[in-house]
Amino acid sequence: MYSKEEKLSLLSEMIQFAKSDNKFKDQEYDFILAVASQLNITKVEVDGLIEKEPEKKNLKPESQRILQFHRLVLLMNIDQETSPLETSKIKDMGLQMGLRPEAIDTVLNEMHNYPNKVIPPKELISIFTRFYN
Repeated sequence: MYSKEEKLSLLSEMIQFAKSDNKFKDQEYDFILAVASQLNITKVEVDGLIEKEPEKKNLKPESQRILQFHRLVLLMNIDQETSPLETSKIKDMGLQMGLRPEAIDTVLNEMHNYPNKVIPPKELISIFTRFYN
């Protein structure tokens, strides 16, 4: 599981991504709070992350990096508006996580085939598995 520092880093990464288009929307904030709740991080701690970014912690297991990428894809699509800036940013973030570029591109293309652009977790895993075998 995640350490407290990793959890804060994950949420901070999501916050920075949500702010990347210079519009931090209520829907995005609510989604981040929902993820924080699952990670046992309080609203007060999330609000603190909005003001001050903690040290970046890289996730070791690939499964955790894929899960974080999936969270970012969900966050990107929460408002049903995907800008070229967001697409570019999420690709860069995926690459920085050490994910395969082909898998990232496939996820970003395939998301359009699902309601609300939400790729089911099994399909996401299938995409990443295809490019790692």
